[in-house]
Amino acid sequence: MKTAIDTIPLEKLLEQIPETYSLADRELVMRAYRTAEEAHRGQKRHSGEPYINHCIAVAVVLAELKVPSEVIAAGLLHDTVEDTGVSLADIRREFGDTVKILVDGVTKLTHLPRVSRGDQHAENGNNGHEPDDTPIEPALLGRNEDIVSETLRKTFLAMGEDVRVVLIKLADRLHNMRTLGFMPEQKRKRIAQETLDIFAPLANRLGIWQLKWELEDLSFRYVNPEKYKEIAEQLAERRPDREAQLEDIKEKLVKLLEKHNIKTEISGRPKHIYSIYKKMQKKDKPFNMLYDVRAVRLIVPDIPSCYAALGVIHTSWRPIPGEFDDYIAAPKDNFYQSLHTAVVYDDKRPLEVQIRTPDMHLNAEYGIAAHWRYKEGTKHSDKNYELRINSLRAMMEWRSDVKDATEFVESMRSDVFQDRVYVFTPRGDIIDLPAGSTPIDFAYHVHTDIGHRCRGARINGKLVPLYQELKTGDQVEILTAKRGGPSRDWLNPNLGLVRTQRARSKIKVWFKKLEDEQNLSQGRNTLERELQRLGITGINYDKLGRELGFRTSDEMYIALGTGDLSISKIIRQFSQNEEVEDILAANAPAAQSTSTNTVDVVGLKGMLSNMAKCCSPMPGDQIVGFVTRGRGVSIHRQDCPNILKAQDKERLLQVGWGHVERTFPVPVKIKAYDRQGLMGDISNLLSDENVNIINVSVNVNRSIADLSLIIEVRDLTQLSRILTRIENLPNVMEAHRVKPG
Repeated sequence: MKTAIDTIPLEKLLEQIPETYSLADRELVMRAYRTAEEAHRGQKRHSGEPYINHCIAVAVVLAELKVPSEVIAAGLLHDTVEDTGVSLADIRREFGDTVKILVDGVTKLTHLPRVSRGDQHAENGNNGHEPDDTPIEPALLGRNEDIVSETLRKTFLAMGEDVRVVLIKLADRLHNMRTLGFMPEQKRKRIAQETLDIFAPLANRLGIWQLKWELEDLSFRYVNPEKYKEIAEQLAERRPDREAQLEDIKEKLVKLLEKHNIKTEISGRPKHIYSIYKKMQKKDKPFNMLYDVRAVRLIVPDIPSCYAALGVIHTSWRPIPGEFDDYIAAPKDNFYQSLHTAVVYDDKRPLEVQIRTPDMHLNAEYGIAAHWRYKEGTKHSDKNYELRINSLRAMMEWRSDVKDATEFVESMRSDVFQDRVYVFTPRGDIIDLPAGSTPIDFAYHVHTDIGHRCRGARINGKLVPLYQELKTGDQVEILTAKRGGPSRDWLNPNLGLVRTQRARSKIKVWFKKLEDEQNLSQGRNTLERELQRLGITGINYDKLGRELGFRTSDEMYIALGTGDLSISKIIRQFSQNEEVEDILAANAPAAQSTSTNTVDVVGLKGMLSNMAKCCSPMPGDQIVGFVTRGRGVSIHRQDCPNILKAQDKERLLQVGWGHVERTFPVPVKIKAYDRQGLMGDISNLLSDENVNIINVSVNVNRSIADLSLIIEVRDLTQLSRILTRIENLPNVMEAHRVKPG
């Protein structure tokens, strides 16, 4: 999906430079351009264009935000230290401390492989600085996704320190997305998905609508090209009629508001493909049923005029129930303000209307960057800027506590990128929490000690389970014990009891205060119980600890006991581990691997394989192959009794899990006190997990129910989560995988 080369002439940058810039500001930008042009001379991008075009494009995006000249200069120079012979000392000598600090900040973000340097450079012409030559921190010598997560972690940390660095990063990502069509096909979807998951929400959190919508639409084009094309074509088909209708609507609105002495500027609101798609999903409606396919925006002089205009519109046309939002009285968490409503227009079709003041419009379009658009830098703008920065830092107060890159990125998704809910204390105080928060999250937000002693909750006067999700408007009362601390179960992600990193960090601190011996014992017991429940035996715990980054198994146990290491991460390690160390497998001859549907079979080319029913292996298990007569290779767990008793050792083959795209039948035993609805609860839980039940039998003896199920799961991680959730159902005593034999 290639596009035409987007040539960025220097003149375009000069046109975008704010009029408020002094001669010294303009000279700084020009000197930065000349330095970048010289440094990147001879370098090409995948599109074939000179690399300096990318630097100019980043600077143009920043200039459109009207940021200070030092930020634009840093945008022009953002790749020089990493990709050319220019040093930070050179930057400081030529451009001063501010530009040097900004370039250094972006360079620290890009110290690991990333899109604009590693992915967007052509194979030759990058001064020999290939992505593989980039120094990588020792802790990141694992999977590529860890490298990506660490890069993102640094980006988020930088956001709390200097938001200007993040603006350069967003501008850099935007131009990379504009030229993504020139990238190899296998990279497009990965980069686009990362942009949709991380960078577009980041722009949204900073309130910069201009960057957010374009990042979303460009990403959606590659993540879901069929749906993108479908919506784009429907918009194009209706554009002439819609534009004619909007002109009539605007003319009528102007006359109506003038009649009521309300001055207004009216424009049609642009339609962004990804936002239309999200609304189609959220409301489960087809394209033609969406209210905002026709929409206008009214810019009025002040806040009283906003409500006056709203009253005129509501008395002229019938409002659509449930479609009114007052974001002026209750701004969004990214400080967005506006009135939203939808009415049934004269033609009996919906019309959406947004009403806001010029300041609100500026903040809606440019977010935190609007701070620099105020020509005189008034106290009002500085106050809003400080509020935004303090709000971001408050959301990320846990940032120094989380060292694991993957956990950090997931925490940003849960605590910072999520929408917010606003709930009340019994005294009427408003508490702002990420969407999906639970009573425990609420308790820790109110006070750490209340969180530690939380034992129950009432929402709107009714007792609720601690995993209940809070909704805007809920009144929450926490029931506490006189003494005691949190439960380790609260840190189990499978239970969904704690959703915010703020609460998790405080729980971990509590456990870290316990003696190491207690944590070691607790961690060992937790791991051994989980592995026993999953039917995993013969584990080398020291080796497992090293694979997870610990020097000894005791360090791993302590980390598990304090909550720094989750049991789900250990199970994921089993699922990813393809090594087979059993002596039986070691006797198999080494040869070229041939991939089948589910496993890589070593020793014979083109050999069929099937899963042995006697032990039902699944991804994450240690496995071995047995050559049958006429049925190919039978795949067994290494601890399967039939394999341990096998006489023909020469028929054993070394095998490992390949690319798994199927589910695996696993026998599970559940023991519970019998009650009405027990099987229904288990069935609903498995349905929520999209797990199929192949077989089920129930035996009840003296009120004790023994249930035997065969379920189809994808891997050990899913099995672990299911067993944990089943054990937490009322009356269930235990749930475990049936061992072979």
